[in-house]
Amino acid sequence: MSAAVEQATRSQTPWTLDPVAVGALDYRRRFCVELLSHKPTAIRGNASEIMALAGVANGGRGVDTTDAAANAIPAAQTLARETGAIVVVTGEVDYVTDGHRIIGIHGWRSVNDQSGRNWLCTIGGCRCLLCATSDTLENIASACHWMKQAGERAVARSEGPGSFVPHFLDALWQLTQEVQA
Repeated sequence: MSAAVEQATRSQTPWTLDPVAVGALDYRRRFCVELLSHKPTAIRGNASEIMALAGVANGGRGVDTTDAAANAIPAAQTLARETGAIVVVTGEVDYVTDGHRIIGIHGWRSVNDQSGRNWLCTIGGCRCLLCATSDTLENIASACHWMKQAGERAVARSEGPGSFVPHFLDALWQLTQEVQA
């Protein structure tokens, strides 16, 4: 992972740090703090992960948050100002900040939906695709909105985690078709 991040930094390729369970183990926290020196374009995590990465709490139960997303806004703003990254706190409402502005994205409560755990890794990739142009904060907030919209559609159609992913991918495609129409 370090080699990939170093290459992304050298080639000025946008990348997202997803500090999964960063508060659970000291090794994870040290490694994520080291990755921050490579200037991620975006950082996304639940409230406990963002607060732990910012050094204001140990937080979480593994990948589960013990805090509401809104409680992590000050830590997210500080982290964004210190790193220059856009920080996304996921939850029932996703909060996206550049350290100064905050955008709230309402919709599907992905973090607490068991089928959502199967697609969270796609968020980082989709957000990075939108990081390359003008207003990175607006672009990442748009990506969060698309993910929540696609998640809502997929949950409505799926019967469990096994059928969620294909419905989620179909929903992303359908959203693209609607925008192009």
